[in-house]
Amino acid sequence: MNPDPNEFFKNTVLRICSSLEVEKALWHSLLYVREHIPASQMSLHLYNPVTGIAETVAQATPGKYGRLSVKTHLSEKARRQVEAQRSQRLRRVNRVSDDPVAEEVSRYFGGAVQSALILDLVIEGRLIGVLTLHGEVGKTYTARHEQLFRLLNEPFAVALSNSMRQRELNKLKELLTDDNPYFQENEEAFSENEVVGADYGLRGVMEMARQVAPLESPVLLLGETGVGKELIASAVHRASPRRNGPLIKVNCGAIPDTLIDSELFGHEKGAFTGASSMKRGRFERADEGTIFLDEVAELSPEAQVRLLRVLQEKEIERVGAAETTHVDIRVIAATHRNLDGLVSMGRFRQDLLFRLKVFPIVIPPLRDRKGDIPSLVQHFVRIKSLDMKLGTIPPLAPGAMDKLMDYSWPGNVRELENAVERALILSGGKKPVFQEFDLGLKPGPKTKNVESLSLPTMDQAMADLMRKALVLAKGRVEGKGGAAEILGMHPMTLRNRMKKLGVPFGKKARAVYKSSAPSTVLNWPQVKK
Repeated sequence: MNPDPNEFFKNTVLRICSSLEVEKALWHSLLYVREHIPASQMSLHLYNPVTGIAETVAQATPGKYGRLSVKTHLSEKARRQVEAQRSQRLRRVNRVSDDPVAEEVSRYFGGAVQSALILDLVIEGRLIGVLTLHGEVGKTYTARHEQLFRLLNEPFAVALSNSMRQRELNKLKELLTDDNPYFQENEEAFSENEVVGADYGLRGVMEMARQVAPLESPVLLLGETGVGKELIASAVHRASPRRNGPLIKVNCGAIPDTLIDSELFGHEKGAFTGASSMKRGRFERADEGTIFLDEVAELSPEAQVRLLRVLQEKEIERVGAAETTHVDIRVIAATHRNLDGLVSMGRFRQDLLFRLKVFPIVIPPLRDRKGDIPSLVQHFVRIKSLDMKLGTIPPLAPGAMDKLMDYSWPGNVRELENAVERALILSGGKKPVFQEFDLGLKPGPKTKNVESLSLPTMDQAMADLMRKALVLAKGRVEGKGGAAEILGMHPMTLRNRMKKLGVPFGKKARAVYKSSAPSTVLNWPQVKK
């Protein structure tokens, strides 16, 4: 049967226009086309010459159709053929398996022994995609079939182009919805970005921040908890060329180890139980902006390795992804821990420290810059009064500032802020008097006596307890009488904690535990497994 080309074109176009869903339009077209051309299936493909990836976006057979995203990494041989065939817009292959490109792309769909017509979809000289028609077993295509199939170039090119634009719009809409909470967080952060003490106690810090802000170098903020590291990070971002991009803040210590990869690097749909959709991580959200990694010392060893790759290669890999994603970000990290000490204990990667410590900025504690206390108090009184809707900004009671200046502020600026809010609540909107200082509830300058006790940190105490349990269990972690049972913990949880705290375990460490008494295991050096 030899149809009139004009009739064939008109009827196929009507079927292409019958649905806004390109995969459904493809199916309607296949049902008509196969009346005149032998066909078992039809598919639409996109090709990225930079990555060498051919993506099948829609496929139809007489019995079904569907939208897809099947990506095929073409071999070097196939990529060379694609480049060589730019001038040949329609190709006829007698067996799909004989054509390097068609054979690789068609593996997912089968039909290697069938013939095929492969049409480049071109508009105004620009390649939009590829339309493939698979024949029926035992039948080959003729020049007449080629003539008819060539007529489908423009209508399918327009349909595919519109479909891809619609898909891109939907993707951008989803990204905007997904990013909205982070944009709101950034807006709130920028509304309270005044750096009190920038001209006094923090003058040196702000000068260093202004020096490094225009550059792309990583910044490491060091200082005690509550000194305002997040505020300095915001100041660096605002003064940088990335000021119009996002500032994504991450508290590394607040993310469980089991979720750290997903939160930082994102995951693909179906990557693990509960991953019902694709999710971008914090690094990807910070693209063309800045990411602030607070408490970076709390990252697991695995996350440290992936962070090092981000710093070196500017690439991330979502959990469950088959390809990497490029990110354009600047990293600002912060910690109150001694990173050099953690490196010597084997709990922080030395190469990662070198990458982060390009430009360290040490933020002094509040007790070393007490000249900033009056300005900070006035700032917090004003802010908290507005938040509490007091109507007026009350002055301090006589002698209140002297009490605040005499205190050592171990909690730094954060503790001062909380003290001001508490005083405003207790005063009922009148002059805050800071009564707790009169009652002796706050330690004064004598806090040095507390520091001289040399109490172990919580991490050290936990590590010592784990070592004792391992000695009692003769080095065994799980099972009856194992360290996990002694401590009332799940064996996997205990192993993760020991790995994080640098407590040796396993076959090489077991002999040491068997020959030791519980009193001898405190402050052991780390044993390499």
